[in-house]
Amino acid sequence: MGNDGRGAFGCWSRLIAHTPLSSVSSRKDFAQDPARRLHRFEKEYSQLLQTWRNSSNLAHDVDAAEHIEIRLQELTRILGDESQRPLPHPCIAFAAAKQIYMPVAKIATSSFNEWIVKEAVLFFATLVDGEEEPFAENEVFSASLTNLLVRITGANSIRLGVDTEIRVVELAFNITTKIRLNPDILPAWFKSRQDGPQEKEPEDHDKFTGRTQKQDFPLFYLLMDHIHHDGKVGDFARTGLLYVIEAASNSVLLEQWIVESDLSTLMATGLGALYSQLSRKLVIDHPANDLPPILAFSDYQHPKSSYEVISSCTFELQSHLDTFLSHLLFWQDVLNHCRSIEVKSTLLEHFQVIFLQQLLYPSLLESSDIDGGSSVAVLTYLRRILESLEHPDMINLILHYLLALPDIVAAVPSDALDVVSAARKRKSLDLATMMASKGEAAADPLLFNLVDLILACLRSHSHQTIYVTLQLVSVILKKHHRYAVTTLLYTEGVMGPSTHRIWGAHQQEIDYIMSLAGTIGGQDNFNEVYENIQKDTLVKLENHPCSIKLVTPKTSTNNHKLPAIPDSLPSAPRDVRSHTLRPDDPLLNIILDRLQTFFVNPVETNLALTETISDLSVCGFMHLEGWFLRHPNNYTFEEDDEGPPLPEPPLDPESPEYIEYKQGQSMKECRRRPKWVQAKLPRLLIILHTLCEQVVSYRHTVPRFDDLLQQRREAFQIADSAVPIPFPTRTKNPLSHSPARTSSPVIERAVVEENRNTSRERPSGLEGFAQRIFSELSTPSRSGSPRGRKETKRSSSDRSTPVPFAGRDSPVSNFDTPLRGSAQSGLGIRSFSPGSMSNGPPWENRGRDDAVANQAKAFQAIDQSILARRVGIPTIRPQDGERVAPIPLDFSKTQQQQLSARSIVDGDGAPPTHRSTGGDDGQSESVPVSEDGTTESTPVEEITVSVSHVLTNVIVFQSFLLELASIVQVRAGLFDEVRHL
Repeated sequence: MGNDGRGAFGCWSRLIAHTPLSSVSSRKDFAQDPARRLHRFEKEYSQLLQTWRNSSNLAHDVDAAEHIEIRLQELTRILGDESQRPLPHPCIAFAAAKQIYMPVAKIATSSFNEWIVKEAVLFFATLVDGEEEPFAENEVFSASLTNLLVRITGANSIRLGVDTEIRVVELAFNITTKIRLNPDILPAWFKSRQDGPQEKEPEDHDKFTGRTQKQDFPLFYLLMDHIHHDGKVGDFARTGLLYVIEAASNSVLLEQWIVESDLSTLMATGLGALYSQLSRKLVIDHPANDLPPILAFSDYQHPKSSYEVISSCTFELQSHLDTFLSHLLFWQDVLNHCRSIEVKSTLLEHFQVIFLQQLLYPSLLESSDIDGGSSVAVLTYLRRILESLEHPDMINLILHYLLALPDIVAAVPSDALDVVSAARKRKSLDLATMMASKGEAAADPLLFNLVDLILACLRSHSHQTIYVTLQLVSVILKKHHRYAVTTLLYTEGVMGPSTHRIWGAHQQEIDYIMSLAGTIGGQDNFNEVYENIQKDTLVKLENHPCSIKLVTPKTSTNNHKLPAIPDSLPSAPRDVRSHTLRPDDPLLNIILDRLQTFFVNPVETNLALTETISDLSVCGFMHLEGWFLRHPNNYTFEEDDEGPPLPEPPLDPESPEYIEYKQGQSMKECRRRPKWVQAKLPRLLIILHTLCEQVVSYRHTVPRFDDLLQQRREAFQIADSAVPIPFPTRTKNPLSHSPARTSSPVIERAVVEENRNTSRERPSGLEGFAQRIFSELSTPSRSGSPRGRKETKRSSSDRSTPVPFAGRDSPVSNFDTPLRGSAQSGLGIRSFSPGSMSNGPPWENRGRDDAVANQAKAFQAIDQSILARRVGIPTIRPQDGERVAPIPLDFSKTQQQQLSARSIVDGDGAPPTHRSTGGDDGQSESVPVSEDGTTESTPVEEITVSVSHVLTNVIVFQSFLLELASIVQVRAGLFDEVRHL
């Protein structure tokens, strides 16, 4: 009895746990036996039908719904397990023969239970993934699955969870994958509602009525409804829709259906809706805990944001912008996958009319830099659009419209009477009728185009507007230069190599630019820095889109022609040809106007300025002569500049000796160095020279200028290192590491791009880092430097030696207008001789240590005061031998307000032309002085910045000079633009 009782108890336990009576090994044998597996499958299916029929309402019958869910899960498990086992597969064959998917779809659609819906979707997905039975080709199967998908995603369906929604869209995507691999199964999923049979022959195409019905292709609209979603749902939907559009190349009927469908309208309006969600007013900012070092060592202040004016580093803006750009890239993917010209034309037409004309251009037209940042917003969005896109038709459509380029009417194709073309024409007419019904006159770029907006914004008083405009110009020059040649830039053609500079002038101009960089001085491995800059310049030149024809090697005389840019629109501009920038170009001169105030500009503005000038000069077809370097027509030579005499020419002009003689004579002429006339230099070189003179003036007026400049350079090197810096714990969450950057961090403009990471507003770790760098590097011995380097006694000439890579004729004083002052004029560094700290009794040493510490603190306080001192743009006078009044070391508030940075006085005691007055905000005003010594009534505001800000800009300027020299040098070899003969 005991044994029988235990056996009965074990049997009931297995029944309650829904486990078979056999052991684990027996269950494996059961799964491997096809007959027993089929018996189990039929039993599960029978129980499923019985439970469904016995339940009057699954939405309220919880027990029945749970039982059905378990049965569906078991059916799916058996099918999935069987598909991985060797033949035969009786369960899959039973499912196909009995069409069990029909009641499964009905059960799921009537249950209003998400768990049942999810299991039904997994059941259908298992059948679709199988390779044995062609379920995807079965029209009954497609009808059942389509009805299920439409019902569970319709307006009256239950709200599906994220996981279930992913399963639904993934199932639809799997079907489109089947269609892509096997176009013959398309008729099972796509049916046009026509009278009569469907034929693929062209003679039957005219039966298509042109009226698109949603029930023709429900799978298509299911994917369309989810393309704007984030995550896996959006990815599956967008990729599946791409596969459907790609399949249109194999079905003329589907191609015509897509043309007349709502695809183009829904995509254009969806893109417009996402663009409308972006903030209308924007300020460019960086998270307080991730401020780039180059901004932390300047007068950078976080701009104010409000409810209307959004910061660029907020999570909300970045999320909306990423969503908009992802949908824009989906447009690009659609055009890349679409092989139908008619579908492409329909999409592009709706893109222009609905998005460009109705949204993007009006937002540019209505923007302003005085209403809280609307210009900053729309210019930033346009820049991100042009940065993201690569498809030539989309780029051409945007820039052709915004730049008001002339339209070119394409020739009428021979198959213009094709029904697909007729369908597109009807769609275009419907689009024009829809836009006319709004009764709003569209703005015309012919009256105010993107060039007008760019020039107006560059003249703005808002540095944020100037900054984002320069970024936009840089993108256009860098990626879409052929659109800028005839619109944004005033250019003129260059014919033949006769306009190239000669070798002597080329060497002279490189030496001149390098000597300007050497005037700033500093202690660093400038040879290595310059080599790295040259490598970056070479990559930049080679990667420019216009340079492929110049840098691609000609492998043979029968070399095939380089592929043309695959533009399908007839209005695309032609390829760029050899040209140069006219010196009176408005864009160039506005940029040079901004360059004149370099040292008082915001650092991010200077980074954008230097980037734009660099982008102007990297195109292989853009010649530098005339606007950057001297034009050969302006060369003048010294009369006695003959050089060593050549041998007597041979008498026979046809002899090889005579030809060699002529080549030697030409080479000698090309190696001559033209006379350097400062007044005849291009404006860019004149401004660079003036800025170097301002650096010399700062060296005279700012105490310890060279030492502070070297400390700033070392501070950037420390910030650039990957070694974590232990910052002072000013905040609860100090910056724990320094971001890894390249070997030349100062000229890396990417550090001021909008940071996409959100963060809470708190004091910047780098701001504390900057204060620590100032305090440690400004002490006399700098023993507490994070780099652990001991300071040795150096002379001022050692610290200010010009860069070692300058040529023998490189000093600026060799030219006829040298810089006033010398790089060796910096003040000596404060250091302690070894004898001043001789050994003695411990109490005497303690006294000396205290004295040294007190002296170090005093020097540190002085350096901090110097760095905080506000200065303006120095006045550069043409006379030589001027005397400079340095900034005194009395930093009382009264003297700071009374003393202007423009402290250069006349050497002959002549009265100054301006008198400075202090303002309440630290800004000084330059008041004109009349001939009788009285001040005039109209004050002129002078921009002042801290000495710390000037030091950072000086380092940026020196790096810019090295970059310009590398551009001139690398271009000469890469594009063969220097004449040797």
